[in-house]
Amino acid sequence: MNLQQEHTVRGIVLDWAGTIVDFGCQAPMGAFVELFARHQIEITIAEARVPMGLPKMDHIAALGRMSTIATQWQALKGRPFNSADAQQLLTEFEPMSAKAALDRSHFIPGFMTAYHALKAQGLAFATTTGYTRKIMTPLMEIAQAEGFTPDLVVCCDDVARSRPDPMGMQACLQAMGLQGKAPQVIKVDDTAPGLAEGLAAGAWTVGVAISGNALGWTHERWLQASEQDQAHAKTSANALLLAAGAHEVIDSVADLPDAIARIEQRMALGETP
Repeated sequence: MNLQQEHTVRGIVLDWAGTIVDFGCQAPMGAFVELFARHQIEITIAEARVPMGLPKMDHIAALGRMSTIATQWQALKGRPFNSADAQQLLTEFEPMSAKAALDRSHFIPGFMTAYHALKAQGLAFATTTGYTRKIMTPLMEIAQAEGFTPDLVVCCDDVARSRPDPMGMQACLQAMGLQGKAPQVIKVDDTAPGLAEGLAAGAWTVGVAISGNALGWTHERWLQASEQDQAHAKTSANALLLAAGAHEVIDSVADLPDAIARIEQRMALGETP
């Protein structure tokens, strides 16, 4: 490989909700609130967002450990929330979440344009997600019918250790034919656990601010907000993603070509992930 090739991004690993579909990462939030409400436990959207990006089993377990939720559970059940409870809730959650994901399966504006342009340039694509295979299967079918055909989709229950562990990323590298080439791969995600799996694999990371969980607004709310409110919200979301280790932050995946150009400039200067 010549020097110019070494300074070129060759693969992209994308997250799903909040990154390429479901602007504002809305689908999981309503499902989590409904899930706990079925058990007479009140949780807020803000609480539901805190563990976002983790595999859904771990997400539910993390919610059960939150003091406001754990206190309600103890009072209602007469015992602490435990792993068996988390497993039971996951069983209930999967069909609810699959429906919610389908309801918000539209690609984020500008994604498919960027995807086709980058594929035409020879970049390989794969994906990871905190969704289980049961939740993802109908969503994947819709995405494929609309022209999105990544080399691999790694769901959180496809691997022994999901995000923030790099096992899913490593499977993606292999599927893209880029084993050992993580410094030429970018992980694009809207959550800290999703960025962490990219960092753990030795890849570059790009955080998605406006369309993702860090902001949590619908596309309509974003468009209707004042410039001042947009700027304030964007600053806060950017800070969260940079603190999580993002090498670059973009508004949405539509801006990915610009982020790739900036990373390739950093690569040309000798910088590595």
